[in-house]
Amino acid sequence: MYKIKLKEIRINNNLLQKDLAKVLNISEISYTHYESEYYLIPTKYLIILADYFKVSIDYIFEFVKQNNYSLNLNVDLKMAGKRLKEFRKEHKLTQEKLALLLNTNRSVIANYERGRNLISTPFLYTICDKYKVSADYLLGRIGYPKYYN
Repeated sequence: MYKIKLKEIRINNNLLQKDLAKVLNISEISYTHYESEYYLIPTKYLIILADYFKVSIDYIFEFVKQNNYSLNLNVDLKMAGKRLKEFRKEHKLTQEKLALLLNTNRSVIANYERGRNLISTPFLYTICDKYKVSADYLLGRIGYPKYYN
């Protein structure tokens, strides 16, 4: 399962769960479920929170210990799709193989690569965790580093 550090970031910024629920325009209970990892937080909310706190998604996912990326706060679906496709080819993965790894079907991967949909949080986390590729890079938020240690 994946691990995120939303609670730590919130507490370090002296905010309440209701404050972040307002930022995301969702109910406090929904935010509570995301923070406690009872439900998976959607990627679009991760991006909003990363922008709000000026941290990387890699930092939220605990892939990196320090937040030292210079971020482009915009996420371009076409760029994210292009980077996912480049990543897949670099690792000699067909859409079918990547779909199998993520327990989904090829059309889901194809729609991500065409820039039709934003990659879901569990798929983003799984790819980044397994291959040590930056979530922020895949989403087009940074140009470098492509991989984290």
